[in-house]
Amino acid sequence: MATKTIDASLMQKMFLAGAKNLEANKEWINDLNVFPVPDGDTGTNMTMTILSAAREVSAIANPNMASLSKAISSGSLRGARGNSGVILSQLLRGFTKEVKTATTIDVETIALACQRATETAYKAVMKPKEGTILTVAKGVSDKASKLAGETDDVEEFLSKLIDEAELVLSKTPDMLPVLKEAGVVDSGGQGLVVVLKGCYDALIGKVTDFTITESDSKPSSEEKAGVGAAIENVDIKFGYCTEFIINLEREFTEKDEENFKKFLTSIGDSLVCVSLDDIVKIHVHTNHPGLAFEEGLKYGSLTRMKIDNMREEHNEKVVSKAEKQAAAASEAMAKVKDSKADEPKKDFGFITIAPGEGIGQIFRDLGCDQVIEGGQTMNPSTEDILNAADKINADTIYVLPNNSNIILASNQAASIIEDKEIIVIPTKTVPQGITALINFEASRSKDENTESMQESLGLVKSGQLTYAVRDTSIDGKEIKKDNYIGLGDKGLSSVGTDMITTLTDLINDLMFDDAELVTVYYGSDVTEEAANEAVSAISAKFADVEVELQYGGQPVYYYIVSVE
Repeated sequence: MATKTIDASLMQKMFLAGAKNLEANKEWINDLNVFPVPDGDTGTNMTMTILSAAREVSAIANPNMASLSKAISSGSLRGARGNSGVILSQLLRGFTKEVKTATTIDVETIALACQRATETAYKAVMKPKEGTILTVAKGVSDKASKLAGETDDVEEFLSKLIDEAELVLSKTPDMLPVLKEAGVVDSGGQGLVVVLKGCYDALIGKVTDFTITESDSKPSSEEKAGVGAAIENVDIKFGYCTEFIINLEREFTEKDEENFKKFLTSIGDSLVCVSLDDIVKIHVHTNHPGLAFEEGLKYGSLTRMKIDNMREEHNEKVVSKAEKQAAAASEAMAKVKDSKADEPKKDFGFITIAPGEGIGQIFRDLGCDQVIEGGQTMNPSTEDILNAADKINADTIYVLPNNSNIILASNQAASIIEDKEIIVIPTKTVPQGITALINFEASRSKDENTESMQESLGLVKSGQLTYAVRDTSIDGKEIKKDNYIGLGDKGLSSVGTDMITTLTDLINDLMFDDAELVTVYYGSDVTEEAANEAVSAISAKFADVEVELQYGGQPVYYYIVSVE
């Protein structure tokens, strides 16, 4: 007998089964890493993202579409890790936006939800690349639109969608040459197929266990407090920090959101506008809070309205500078609190992600407030970044991801934070993060510092040395299992059987005419004696530059290097 509709109870089971299937296959998905290095984490990131939502979903005793949609959307958004996890969370967010008002869903609803999921995910990525999870999602949504008029049997419909997803996935190596050379399909796309298969197995009754257990993946470590930067002489253009929530009483379309943001930008700055389900959260600095409130009333009733006079607060801060410095020094000697709400408010704060204890300490010494342990193999979630931001008593917080796979999660945190502004400096490597932080100056404005830090990223070249976990070929270079591999900013730089030779070849590839300094950060698997030998070899080969050695303590990568 054909299944024509899916109710909330069945949808709950299907989602949980999809999450469990992804968890069961995460290591296989991790192994689809293009580069044969021991840091494949796509499966882990997607699993931790969906499990964050699954725990909320499983806690709902009597589900309806609205409660399920809210749990899936909010849970996955806050738990999103890595680029693949963020994209998965956006797919789930778009899908649930379409189904949340339904009592049951049929093939037509699913088709519309798939379309909205794909559109939402594509918008979240600044430069979408085909041959990825996005391509697989688009293939599914296009097929769903075509099939919706051909069948009303949900089982048949989903089965054909999965077939299409696998077909598109099989073509990803033809879209991305790097996949073809490595002999793998896109790992994120494979993760999406695995989720869909889990959902289908629950639909047909193949899966009956929907218990969600805690993930055994390591959480981020407890962050330690550092020293931030403050500005004493500031010309505050917009004097009132204005915050409020709109309880929507009519549809808040994308056009409405665009017009609302445009209006608020015309009367202020530091705007954060986040639309979540039936509410819109607003933070803006303006000289006319009343105008912001009046514009908000066009869309619904207002609640949690708060106005702070920033000029008054700033003047008080300057007058009592000596007292507050003494108080801060006294607090530093006391037990560090989890919350920073009681500390003197400052203009700027900093969050960074560090892959090792030594690198973390370097960032703290440079004035970083919150250091999140993470990097390759352990990407922090959107919620980790939000929690770190919550511990910093500052209006503006800069985030330095230091890894291309953490930038999307950082951007997602910036889009949903409620009471302050997050600015993401898109650092892709640790050396870029250090360079960006060094180029911050407390006497500059927010915009000037943002521009300066972003421009500084081009002043440093970065590389990492690790080892191969399988035989493959990349960029025409043959790689054997256990070979040493040097990875530069643009990909594979060197391959060899001798660690120091491969390291110096990597640095040679990064070297440029005006280079003055090479910095070497040695990892947890390298002794200080071995690191000093490496530095001696580097100094001998590159006699015209200074070579500096630092303890990084990072896993996976024997050395992280920078040339500047």
